[in-house]
Formats: sequence, C-alpha cells, structure tokens
Amino acid sequence: DRSGKRLDIHLHADIASTLAVYPELAESTAVKTRGRPKLGVSAKEVTLLPRHWEWLATQPGGASATLRRLIDQARKSAKPVDNKRQRHDRAYHFMYEIAGDLPGYEASMRALFADDEATFTATIANWPQDVREYALRLAFGKEEENQDA
Repeated sequence: DRSGKRLDIHLHADIASTLAVYPELAESTAVKTRGRPKLGVSAKEVTLLPRHWEWLATQPGGASATLRRLIDQARKSAKPVDNKRQRHDRAYHFMYEIAGDLPGYEASMRALFADDEATFTATIANWPQDVREYALRLAFGKEEENQDA
C-alpha cells in the first residue's frame, strides 16, 4: 500500500523465510498502537483551525490535557440534557416497535419529545398496563403511581 508496487509473495515457504525476503512485510505485520493502551488512552486525529491550535499551545499541561479537561467539563454540564435525550430515545425505540399500532401513539410521541409528562401519561392511558408502565419509566424515569394489584 505504501508504494503502490506489486508484491509477489511466495506462499510455499514458511513465514520466517518469507519475512526475511520481504522486510516490508515484517514492518506491516507488527501492530503499532499510539497512545497509552494500558491506561485506556488511545490516539486519534483531531482537526482544528489554526486559532484553536494556537490557543491550545498556550494552555498548561499541553493540548491533550486541555482537551480532556474541556470534554470532562462539557460532559458534566450537559448531563441533564444528555440524560433526557437518552431517555427519550430509549422510549421512542420501544414505543415504535411495541406500541406503534396502539391508539394515541402519534400524540404520545409528540408529548414525549415536547417533554410533556402529563400529556404523555394521558395519551397512553388506554394502553396495556405493562406497555404503559414501561413506556412511562423509559420516557420519564418514573413508575406508574396507580398500580393495580
């Protein structure tokens, strides 16, 4: 792949003698990893504008440490929004597969994505109890209050 030239490999010999004849194969068979895999750190490419690189260069700890710090801060501040989105996505997928033909499905979806728990609960009131309870728990993290024994 590096040169674009054809490489004929003789498969009649053992691996060691083949690698001795073609040293470029030996290089490609060695797995090279970047980062610190033992620590769970992996290296990937990030594309930034020059002004971003300039700013990162002035930060203490270097670019990687600064990016990790910024990502951790963003994850903490966005947690409620992310949790709500994940809840709604889980509820959507469940309801799409299980409740798509039930009455009030479309209205319940509108209420779900409007984060309107009261309307959502009202629109699914006539659904089978197990489906209703599970959809409510997925969508809003709550159990139905009126449990029929």
